[in-house]
Amino acid sequence: MSLDMNKRIEKGKIDSMYYFAYASNLNRKQMSERAPDSKPKFVATLPNFKLTFTARPGRQGGVASIRPHRGEKVLGAIYEISERDLKRLDGYEGYPTVYDRRKVTIWTETNEPVEAMTYIKIDQTRELEPTPDYLAVIQQGYRDWQIV
Repeated sequence: MSLDMNKRIEKGKIDSMYYFAYASNLNRKQMSERAPDSKPKFVATLPNFKLTFTARPGRQGGVASIRPHRGEKVLGAIYEISERDLKRLDGYEGYPTVYDRRKVTIWTETNEPVEAMTYIKIDQTRELEPTPDYLAVIQQGYRDWQIV
């Protein structure tokens, strides 16, 4: 955890937190619309998880999620978000019925562990390919962060 994060905890109230984005929310334009207070921080890796695409009622094509998978890793990025942004993201992600929030330990490019919150889809029983449009949003996010 950063010193900056420790200062906020010392005040007795966490007014911001780290959010690990791994799919369409990597797209900085989309993220600035969904979470206007968000601040892009750094590229990160979540070890022992795998990126998946599964069906979501009311959506054509699969939506991204992650699931535990030994030996795999998910590349993504950290945003610092406000409590207000968290509530807005909850709405976009369908929390708590479609996606759940989970604390994860990600690793920075300098190999430091950092605790962050991320969303994981609750029902991952039916894998489904994403639509080309959705995939393009994700790919732009990877370019935004210079991950690929």
